[in-house]
Amino acid sequence: MKEFTHSVAGENHFKGYGWVGLGLILTAEAALFLQGENPFAKAISIWTTPICWWGYIFFVDALIFRLKGSSLISTRRNEFFLQLPLSIGFWLIFEIYNLHLQNWEYRGLPENPIIRSIGLGLSFATIMPGMFQTAELLMTLKIFQRFKISKLQATNRIIYGGMVLGFIFLMIPLLVSQHLARYLFALVWTGFVMVLDPIAYSSGGDALLKDLEEGTMERILCLFVAGYLCGFLWEFWNYWAAAKWVYLAPFTPTIKVFEMPLAGFFGFGPFAWEYFAMYNFVRLFSGNNTNRC
Repeated sequence: MKEFTHSVAGENHFKGYGWVGLGLILTAEAALFLQGENPFAKAISIWTTPICWWGYIFFVDALIFRLKGSSLISTRRNEFFLQLPLSIGFWLIFEIYNLHLQNWEYRGLPENPIIRSIGLGLSFATIMPGMFQTAELLMTLKIFQRFKISKLQATNRIIYGGMVLGFIFLMIPLLVSQHLARYLFALVWTGFVMVLDPIAYSSGGDALLKDLEEGTMERILCLFVAGYLCGFLWEFWNYWAAAKWVYLAPFTPTIKVFEMPLAGFFGFGPFAWEYFAMYNFVRLFSGNNTNRC
């Protein structure tokens, strides 16, 4: 992701697709409200997640362009098109883990397998750009710009120790019984960033370790908060949708943020770091892997 640059508010116009995005969100919300009385609205409500998230991406992108004159869709479109299939692929990794951990399942999906696959693909494709654009908006607003820490020296002990510990985190949930594994998804939510971020750092790619080495917390905090903001919206739009996911996780089952148990909700912040690390690891294999988010 390219380094954020700032421009004076008012110099750039709000892109038209931003209004389209807002319209998509309002349409989906209206369908949710009317789904009990209107068959057409009920049909739309099955597609609540992809409609709302594509609308959100368009709206936030237009807002970012309005604030600083550049954005993912407007000026970094190749990056946007790269993120879409990677977003799907990365999420399928977590779906594979869930086959053993059994932490969630989907209900109310279309019976036609082709339509169901299209809906899931459109939904999974929004995960990465949704989180990254939210983080970019927070950075554009300079909310965490002044957050600094003492510079970290990324020693071999930190790099290799993190990778080994992360590998252990990723393997344990797969090696224990399903009954025990259901409690261990937090290891999966943190393991990938511990393995892949040091690899990206050591290979000259973009990495959160570079931020710690420079003593800046802005991007780390923006991604972390973006994970929770997107997590709240995921759960909010999912709660009333006709096609939805529900959680089977055994922790805090009676304390929830919409459908999500509170203990599971805490994972959304590290989840954004995971996607960042996975994305920049893949970018090591492209010709340009040093851009900054």
